[in-house]
Amino acid sequence: MEMSFILLCVIVALALIFDFINGFHDTANAIATVVSTRALRPYVAVVYAGILNLTGALLGTEVAATIGGGLVDKTAISLHTVICTLLAAIIWNLITWYKGLPTSSSHALIGSLLGATFFSSANGSNSIVWAVFVKKALIPMLLSPVLGICGGLIIMTALTWMIYKLQPAFINRLFRRLQIFSSGFLALNHGLNDAQKSMGIIALALMLVHPSESFVVPLWVKLACSLAMGLGTMSGGWRIIRTMGSKMIKLQPPQGFAVETTASIIIGAASHFGIPVSTTHVVSSAIMGVGATKRLSAVRWGVVGNILWAWVLTIPLSFLLAGGLMMIYKQFL
Repeated sequence: MEMSFILLCVIVALALIFDFINGFHDTANAIATVVSTRALRPYVAVVYAGILNLTGALLGTEVAATIGGGLVDKTAISLHTVICTLLAAIIWNLITWYKGLPTSSSHALIGSLLGATFFSSANGSNSIVWAVFVKKALIPMLLSPVLGICGGLIIMTALTWMIYKLQPAFINRLFRRLQIFSSGFLALNHGLNDAQKSMGIIALALMLVHPSESFVVPLWVKLACSLAMGLGTMSGGWRIIRTMGSKMIKLQPPQGFAVETTASIIIGAASHFGIPVSTTHVVSSAIMGVGATKRLSAVRWGVVGNILWAWVLTIPLSFLLAGGLMMIYKQFL
């Protein structure tokens, strides 16, 4: 059996493991608010989100093309580089899941890919397509939380004006029902954006083994990644769900609906343009924006501070982690 085939099988397995972990790590993105407001029971919400994550993952490949075909020079990397990328991203996701921090799986994968490429190639930083990184990763990383906060603030303010004359009991009943749709829409968009990242990595590995001019994601890759993310989502990520659903701010049904609607719009638009935006950042920042409509003190800023530090450090630390793994890996080649 050829070594390239063995390495390719290892990469596919690691990518699916990453997708599974991504599913339970980022489950909270879609269901933390719907669980917090008791619109759905936790296990029902997890299965519901899992099915829609799987469905969303089959709806596009624009983000996969950015991850697999645009961030690094394919002539400067090897299958070994891809293996170290996935290992670093998996380790980072497990660490942050254990700590209950809703960090970005997307940024962990991007930082790991850049770090492994930087340390594996003789060209160093020249192997990274910095223009694509800035346009498709850095700017969205800085802009999406701003959009999340502003969007959550605007939508929640508009909803407040629309419903302020209604009885609180009626409002809660109405928005618990509406949340079923808004959380489903968010889960669908989460699958559309996040599952494509693993698809892109596998497609990149396939191109290294079988060079091609065009970037194509085979159907079996779409199906495998979709299923892995769906199963991961169904397994739940209760540590992060608690952080996002109750530790940042106590949400009521109208606020949960506003968060999910805001995040769905931003993530859906990013997916359309092939931008691997952090669903975690968008949802977390939308929660901050919605919470600020009550009063600034309603947001638990100590928890937010820990989350912000994790946001800032994800790319550089995953970069260094992947680089360190690459240096160790080289000793055994």
